[in-house]
Amino acid sequence: MSELPERTEALIIGGGVIGTSIACHLAEAGVGTVLLERGTLGSGASGATANVVRTYFPNDARTGGLAARSMAAYHAFAERTGTPLGLQRVGFMVLFTEEEQVAKFRRDHAAQQAAGVDVELVSAAEAARLNPLLDERTILAAAWSPDAFSCDPTAIVRGYAAAAQEAGAVVCTESPVTGIDPDGRVHTPAGSILAENIICAAGPWSETVGDMAGVHLPMTPEPTELLLADPPAVPFTNLPMTLHPTRMRIRAWKDRILVGMGRPRQDESREAWLQRLSRQLGTTYPALEGIRLRRGWTGSFDSSKDGTALIGRDPSRPFFYATGFTGTGLCQAPAAGELLRDLYLGK
Repeated sequence: MSELPERTEALIIGGGVIGTSIACHLAEAGVGTVLLERGTLGSGASGATANVVRTYFPNDARTGGLAARSMAAYHAFAERTGTPLGLQRVGFMVLFTEEEQVAKFRRDHAAQQAAGVDVELVSAAEAARLNPLLDERTILAAAWSPDAFSCDPTAIVRGYAAAAQEAGAVVCTESPVTGIDPDGRVHTPAGSILAENIICAAGPWSETVGDMAGVHLPMTPEPTELLLADPPAVPFTNLPMTLHPTRMRIRAWKDRILVGMGRPRQDESREAWLQRLSRQLGTTYPALEGIRLRRGWTGSFDSSKDGTALIGRDPSRPFFYATGFTGTGLCQAPAAGELLRDLYLGK
Protein backbone atom coordinates (compact mmCIF):
# COMPACT_ATOMS: atom_id res chain seq x y z
CA MET A 1 0.00 0.00 0.00
CA SER A 2 1.30 3.45 -0.95
CA GLU A 3 1.13 6.23 1.63
CA LEU A 4 -2.01 8.34 1.30
CA PRO A 5 -1.10 11.85 0.15
CA GLU A 6 -2.75 14.94 1.64
CA ARG A 7 -4.46 16.00 -1.59
CA THR A 8 -4.83 15.15 -5.26
CA GLU A 9 -6.31 16.50 -8.44
CA ALA A 10 -8.24 13.30 -9.27
CA LEU A 11 -9.26 10.63 -6.77
CA ILE A 12 -10.54 7.33 -8.16
CA ILE A 13 -12.56 5.07 -5.87
CA GLY A 14 -12.35 1.44 -7.02
CA GLY A 15 -9.40 -0.68 -8.11
CA GLY A 16 -10.94 -3.13 -10.58
CA VAL A 17 -10.55 -3.13 -14.36
CA ILE A 18 -12.54 0.11 -14.73
CA GLY A 19 -10.78 2.04 -11.96
CA THR A 20 -7.27 1.00 -12.95
CA SER A 21 -8.00 1.78 -16.62
CA ILE A 22 -9.16 5.26 -15.65
CA ALA A 23 -6.10 5.73 -13.44
CA CYS A 24 -3.80 4.73 -16.28
CA HIS A 25 -5.45 6.99 -18.85
CA LEU A 26 -5.61 10.02 -16.53
CA ALA A 27 -2.06 9.65 -15.23
CA GLU A 28 -0.68 9.26 -18.75
CA ALA A 29 -2.54 12.46 -19.66
CA GLY A 30 -0.64 14.30 -16.92
CA VAL A 31 -3.42 14.41 -14.33
CA GLY A 32 -2.35 14.02 -10.71
CA THR A 33 -4.11 10.79 -9.76
CA VAL A 34 -4.71 8.74 -6.61
CA LEU A 35 -6.62 5.44 -6.63
CA LEU A 36 -8.26 3.96 -3.51
CA GLU A 37 -9.23 0.28 -3.41
CA ARG A 38 -11.17 -1.13 -0.48
CA GLY A 39 -9.41 -4.53 -0.68
CA THR A 40 -6.82 -5.83 -3.09
CA LEU A 41 -6.73 -4.76 -6.72
CA GLY A 42 -9.27 -6.67 -8.81
CA SER A 43 -10.90 -8.32 -5.80
CA GLY A 44 -14.43 -7.08 -6.53
CA ALA A 45 -16.54 -7.65 -9.64
CA SER A 46 -13.39 -8.02 -11.78
CA GLY A 47 -12.59 -11.26 -9.97
CA ALA A 48 -16.03 -12.85 -10.42
CA THR A 49 -16.24 -13.22 -14.19
CA ALA A 50 -16.04 -16.00 -16.76
CA ASN A 51 -12.71 -14.47 -17.91
CA VAL A 52 -13.90 -13.77 -21.45
CA VAL A 53 -13.76 -10.51 -23.40
CA ARG A 54 -16.14 -10.21 -26.35
CA THR A 55 -17.59 -7.62 -28.71
CA TYR A 56 -21.10 -8.92 -29.41
CA PHE A 57 -23.92 -7.86 -27.11
CA PRO A 58 -27.40 -8.85 -28.35
CA ASN A 59 -29.62 -5.86 -29.19
CA ASP A 60 -26.97 -3.44 -27.89
CA ALA A 61 -24.75 -2.16 -30.68
CA ARG A 62 -23.62 0.83 -28.59
CA THR A 63 -22.01 -1.41 -26.00
CA GLY A 64 -20.64 -3.52 -28.86
CA GLY A 65 -18.91 -0.46 -30.25
CA LEU A 66 -17.21 0.24 -26.91
CA ALA A 67 -16.26 -3.43 -26.64
CA ALA A 68 -14.78 -3.46 -30.16
CA ARG A 69 -12.75 -0.37 -29.26
CA SER A 70 -11.60 -2.11 -26.09
CA MET A 71 -10.72 -5.31 -27.92
CA ALA A 72 -8.26 -3.43 -30.09
CA ALA A 73 -6.66 -2.03 -26.93
CA TYR A 74 -6.40 -5.51 -25.41
CA HIS A 75 -4.58 -6.84 -28.45
CA ALA A 76 -2.05 -4.01 -27.99
CA PHE A 77 -2.01 -4.33 -24.20
CA ALA A 78 1.26 -6.23 -23.82
CA GLU A 79 3.09 -3.76 -26.04
CA ARG A 80 1.66 -0.80 -24.11
CA THR A 81 1.98 -2.05 -20.53
CA GLY A 82 4.49 -4.89 -20.74
CA THR A 83 1.86 -7.28 -19.29
CA PRO A 84 0.70 -10.16 -21.53
CA LEU A 85 -2.97 -11.11 -21.22
CA GLY A 86 -2.75 -14.63 -22.62
CA LEU A 87 -5.62 -13.99 -25.04
CA GLN A 88 -6.93 -17.19 -26.58
CA ARG A 89 -9.78 -17.17 -29.08
CA VAL A 90 -12.85 -19.09 -27.88
CA GLY A 91 -15.70 -17.41 -29.77
CA PHE A 92 -19.11 -16.38 -28.44
CA MET A 93 -22.46 -17.85 -29.44
CA VAL A 94 -25.99 -16.75 -28.51
CA LEU A 95 -28.71 -19.37 -28.96
CA PHE A 96 -32.15 -18.47 -30.31
CA THR A 97 -35.20 -20.57 -29.41
CA GLU A 98 -37.95 -18.26 -30.72
CA GLU A 99 -38.60 -16.64 -34.09
CA GLU A 100 -38.79 -13.18 -32.51
CA GLN A 101 -35.22 -13.57 -31.23
CA VAL A 102 -34.05 -14.32 -34.76
CA ALA A 103 -36.04 -11.34 -36.08
CA LYS A 104 -34.48 -9.04 -33.47
CA PHE A 105 -31.02 -10.18 -34.51
CA ARG A 106 -31.75 -9.38 -38.15
CA ARG A 107 -33.10 -5.93 -37.26
CA ASP A 108 -30.00 -5.19 -35.18
CA HIS A 109 -27.41 -6.69 -37.49
CA ALA A 110 -26.61 -3.59 -39.55
CA ALA A 111 -26.08 -1.51 -36.39
CA GLN A 112 -23.78 -4.19 -34.98
CA GLN A 113 -21.70 -4.21 -38.14
CA ALA A 114 -21.53 -0.40 -38.17
CA ALA A 115 -20.20 -0.55 -34.59
CA GLY A 116 -17.37 -2.83 -35.69
CA VAL A 117 -18.84 -6.07 -34.31
CA ASP A 118 -18.15 -9.28 -36.25
CA VAL A 119 -21.29 -11.41 -35.85
CA GLU A 120 -23.44 -13.52 -38.13
CA LEU A 121 -26.57 -15.66 -38.00
CA VAL A 122 -25.87 -19.40 -38.25
CA SER A 123 -28.19 -22.38 -38.54
CA ALA A 124 -28.91 -24.80 -35.74
CA ALA A 125 -26.74 -27.39 -37.47
CA GLU A 126 -23.82 -24.96 -37.73
CA ALA A 127 -24.27 -23.98 -34.08
CA ALA A 128 -24.00 -27.66 -33.12
CA ARG A 129 -20.81 -27.93 -35.16
CA LEU A 130 -19.35 -24.95 -33.29
CA ASN A 131 -20.49 -26.36 -29.94
CA PRO A 132 -20.55 -30.18 -30.20
CA LEU A 133 -22.35 -30.51 -26.84
CA LEU A 134 -25.40 -28.68 -28.19
CA ASP A 135 -28.60 -30.48 -29.18
CA GLU A 136 -29.52 -28.60 -32.35
CA ARG A 137 -33.17 -29.71 -32.02
CA THR A 138 -33.58 -27.39 -29.03
CA ILE A 139 -32.82 -24.17 -30.96
CA LEU A 140 -33.86 -22.41 -34.18
CA ALA A 141 -30.59 -20.63 -34.96
CA ALA A 142 -27.76 -18.79 -33.26
CA ALA A 143 -25.62 -15.68 -33.45
CA TRP A 144 -21.94 -16.45 -33.83
CA SER A 145 -19.15 -13.98 -33.08
CA PRO A 146 -15.55 -15.20 -33.39
CA ASP A 147 -14.21 -12.12 -31.54
CA ALA A 148 -14.29 -13.54 -28.04
CA PHE A 149 -11.14 -14.40 -26.12
CA SER A 150 -10.34 -15.96 -22.79
CA CYS A 151 -8.07 -13.74 -20.73
CA ASP A 152 -6.66 -13.12 -17.28
CA PRO A 153 -8.55 -10.23 -15.59
CA THR A 154 -5.86 -10.07 -12.91
CA ALA A 155 -3.29 -9.32 -15.59
CA ILE A 156 -5.46 -6.49 -16.96
CA VAL A 157 -5.75 -4.90 -13.52
CA ARG A 158 -2.08 -5.44 -12.77
CA GLY A 159 -0.99 -4.02 -16.13
CA TYR A 160 -3.12 -0.90 -15.89
CA ALA A 161 -2.13 -0.28 -12.26
CA ALA A 162 1.58 -0.62 -13.06
CA ALA A 163 1.28 1.71 -16.06
CA ALA A 164 -0.62 4.23 -13.93
CA GLN A 165 2.05 4.17 -11.23
CA GLU A 166 4.81 4.51 -13.80
CA ALA A 167 3.02 7.64 -15.04
CA GLY A 168 2.93 9.05 -11.52
CA ALA A 169 -0.33 7.78 -10.02
CA VAL A 170 -0.52 6.69 -6.38
CA VAL A 171 -2.35 3.41 -5.73
CA CYS A 172 -3.59 2.64 -2.20
CA THR A 173 -5.09 -0.77 -1.44
CA GLU A 174 -6.92 -1.87 1.72
CA SER A 175 -8.34 1.66 1.80
CA PRO A 176 -12.15 1.59 1.99
CA VAL A 177 -13.85 4.97 1.75
CA THR A 178 -15.79 5.72 4.93
CA GLY A 179 -17.03 9.20 4.14
CA ILE A 180 -16.98 12.06 1.64
CA ASP A 181 -17.31 15.68 2.76
CA PRO A 182 -18.97 18.40 0.63
CA ASP A 183 -15.57 20.03 0.01
CA GLY A 184 -14.19 16.82 -1.55
CA ARG A 185 -12.35 15.51 1.48
CA VAL A 186 -12.45 11.69 1.37
CA HIS A 187 -12.01 9.68 4.56
CA THR A 188 -10.45 6.22 4.94
CA PRO A 189 -9.23 4.24 7.99
CA ALA A 190 -5.69 5.29 7.04
CA GLY A 191 -6.51 9.01 6.98
CA SER A 192 -8.12 11.63 4.77
CA ILE A 193 -7.31 13.12 1.39
CA LEU A 194 -8.65 16.29 -0.24
CA ALA A 195 -9.66 15.68 -3.85
CA GLU A 196 -10.39 18.36 -6.43
CA ASN A 197 -12.34 15.75 -8.42
CA ILE A 198 -13.78 12.40 -7.35
CA ILE A 199 -14.29 9.53 -9.78
CA CYS A 200 -16.46 6.61 -8.73
CA ALA A 201 -15.53 3.26 -10.29
CA ALA A 202 -16.56 1.19 -7.30
CA GLY A 203 -18.59 -1.46 -9.11
CA PRO A 204 -21.21 -3.02 -6.82
CA TRP A 205 -20.46 -0.40 -4.13
CA SER A 206 -20.96 2.58 -6.46
CA GLU A 207 -24.41 3.47 -5.16
CA THR A 208 -23.02 3.61 -1.60
CA VAL A 209 -20.11 5.81 -2.71
CA GLY A 210 -22.50 8.07 -4.61
CA ASP A 211 -24.72 8.41 -1.55
CA MET A 212 -21.70 9.54 0.50
CA ALA A 213 -21.15 12.33 -2.02
CA GLY A 214 -24.83 13.21 -2.37
CA VAL A 215 -25.01 11.82 -5.91
CA HIS A 216 -27.67 9.27 -6.89
CA LEU A 217 -26.31 6.48 -9.09
CA PRO A 218 -29.28 4.34 -10.20
CA MET A 219 -27.72 0.92 -10.04
CA THR A 220 -27.76 -2.00 -7.62
CA PRO A 221 -25.43 -4.91 -6.81
CA GLU A 222 -26.54 -8.12 -8.51
CA PRO A 223 -25.20 -11.38 -7.07
CA THR A 224 -24.03 -14.11 -9.39
CA GLU A 225 -22.58 -17.60 -9.03
CA LEU A 226 -20.46 -19.64 -11.40
CA LEU A 227 -20.34 -23.42 -11.11
CA LEU A 228 -17.93 -26.05 -12.38
CA ALA A 229 -19.35 -29.17 -14.02
CA ASP A 230 -17.44 -32.42 -14.11
CA PRO A 231 -16.08 -33.22 -17.58
CA PRO A 232 -18.55 -35.05 -19.85
CA ALA A 233 -17.77 -38.34 -21.53
CA VAL A 234 -17.51 -36.67 -24.96
CA PRO A 235 -14.69 -34.35 -26.14
CA PHE A 236 -15.29 -30.65 -25.54
CA THR A 237 -12.04 -28.87 -26.40
CA ASN A 238 -12.32 -25.42 -28.01
CA LEU A 239 -15.84 -25.03 -26.66
CA PRO A 240 -17.12 -21.48 -27.29
CA MET A 241 -18.77 -19.41 -24.62
CA THR A 242 -22.46 -20.10 -25.31
CA LEU A 243 -25.43 -18.10 -24.00
CA HIS A 244 -28.98 -19.53 -23.81
CA PRO A 245 -32.10 -17.30 -23.66
CA THR A 246 -32.59 -18.44 -20.04
CA ARG A 247 -29.27 -16.63 -19.29
CA MET A 248 -27.57 -19.99 -18.87
CA ARG A 249 -24.04 -19.84 -20.22
CA ILE A 250 -21.27 -22.37 -20.51
CA ARG A 251 -17.66 -22.44 -21.65
CA ALA A 252 -14.74 -24.82 -21.38
CA TRP A 253 -12.69 -24.25 -18.23
CA LYS A 254 -9.46 -26.26 -18.28
CA ASP A 255 -10.64 -29.88 -17.94
CA ARG A 256 -14.19 -28.98 -16.86
CA ILE A 257 -17.20 -26.90 -17.93
CA LEU A 258 -17.96 -23.50 -16.43
CA VAL A 259 -21.70 -22.97 -15.96
CA GLY A 260 -23.62 -19.88 -14.93
CA MET A 261 -27.26 -18.81 -14.75
CA GLY A 262 -27.36 -15.91 -12.32
CA ARG A 263 -28.48 -16.81 -8.81
CA PRO A 264 -31.69 -18.20 -7.27
CA ARG A 265 -34.77 -16.01 -7.64
CA GLN A 266 -36.00 -14.20 -4.55
CA ASP A 267 -38.65 -16.86 -3.87
CA GLU A 268 -36.44 -19.81 -4.90
CA SER A 269 -34.17 -21.96 -2.77
CA ARG A 270 -30.65 -22.71 -3.94
CA GLU A 271 -31.59 -26.39 -4.30
CA ALA A 272 -34.55 -25.52 -6.54
CA TRP A 273 -32.35 -23.21 -8.60
CA LEU A 274 -29.73 -25.94 -9.05
CA GLN A 275 -32.44 -28.37 -10.14
CA ARG A 276 -33.78 -25.84 -12.66
CA LEU A 277 -30.27 -25.20 -13.94
CA SER A 278 -29.51 -28.94 -14.20
CA ARG A 279 -32.73 -29.57 -16.17
CA GLN A 280 -31.98 -26.78 -18.62
CA LEU A 281 -28.37 -27.93 -18.92
CA GLY A 282 -29.40 -31.50 -19.71
CA THR A 283 -32.04 -30.40 -22.22
CA THR A 284 -29.74 -28.10 -24.19
CA TYR A 285 -26.59 -30.20 -23.82
CA PRO A 286 -27.52 -33.90 -23.51
CA ALA A 287 -23.94 -34.92 -22.68
CA LEU A 288 -24.25 -32.83 -19.50
CA GLU A 289 -27.51 -34.38 -18.31
CA GLY A 290 -27.21 -35.45 -14.67
CA ILE A 291 -23.62 -34.24 -14.46
CA ARG A 292 -22.40 -33.09 -11.08
CA LEU A 293 -22.21 -29.34 -10.51
CA ARG A 294 -19.64 -28.11 -8.01
CA ARG A 295 -19.22 -24.70 -6.43
CA GLY A 296 -16.98 -22.42 -8.44
CA TRP A 297 -17.03 -18.84 -7.20
CA THR A 298 -19.55 -16.18 -6.32
CA GLY A 299 -19.57 -12.41 -6.57
CA SER A 300 -21.63 -9.35 -7.37
CA PHE A 301 -21.61 -6.95 -10.27
CA ASP A 302 -22.95 -3.45 -10.69
CA SER A 303 -26.30 -3.69 -12.44
CA SER A 304 -27.88 -0.67 -14.11
CA LYS A 305 -31.59 -0.51 -14.88
CA ASP A 306 -31.17 -0.97 -18.64
CA GLY A 307 -28.02 -3.10 -18.48
CA THR A 308 -25.74 -0.46 -20.04
CA ALA A 309 -22.97 1.50 -18.36
CA LEU A 310 -23.33 4.87 -16.68
CA ILE A 311 -20.39 7.10 -17.62
CA GLY A 312 -20.65 10.78 -16.83
CA ARG A 313 -20.33 13.68 -14.45
CA ASP A 314 -22.72 15.13 -11.91
CA PRO A 315 -23.77 18.58 -13.22
CA SER A 316 -23.56 20.27 -9.83
CA ARG A 317 -20.21 19.09 -8.47
CA PRO A 318 -16.83 17.63 -9.57
CA PHE A 319 -17.98 14.02 -9.22
CA PHE A 320 -17.47 11.66 -12.16
CA TYR A 321 -18.60 8.04 -12.46
CA ALA A 322 -18.13 4.92 -14.56
CA THR A 323 -20.34 2.17 -13.23
CA GLY A 324 -23.39 0.01 -13.94
CA PHE A 325 -21.60 -2.21 -16.45
CA THR A 326 -23.88 -5.13 -15.47
CA GLY A 327 -21.20 -7.79 -15.69
CA THR A 328 -19.56 -6.48 -18.88
CA GLY A 329 -16.94 -4.12 -17.45
CA LEU A 330 -14.12 -6.46 -18.46
CA CYS A 331 -15.20 -6.06 -22.10
CA GLN A 332 -15.37 -2.26 -21.94
CA ALA A 333 -12.62 -1.19 -19.53
CA PRO A 334 -10.16 0.32 -22.06
CA ALA A 335 -12.87 2.38 -23.78
CA ALA A 336 -14.35 3.41 -20.42
CA GLY A 337 -10.96 4.71 -19.32
CA GLU A 338 -10.59 6.70 -22.55
CA LEU A 339 -14.12 8.14 -22.30
CA LEU A 340 -13.71 9.16 -18.66
CA ARG A 341 -10.33 10.76 -19.42
CA ASP A 342 -11.79 12.76 -22.30
CA LEU A 343 -14.80 13.80 -20.22
CA TYR A 344 -12.47 14.85 -17.40
CA LEU A 345 -10.33 16.92 -19.78
CA GLY A 346 -13.39 18.52 -21.33
CA LYS A 347 -12.93 16.91 -24.75
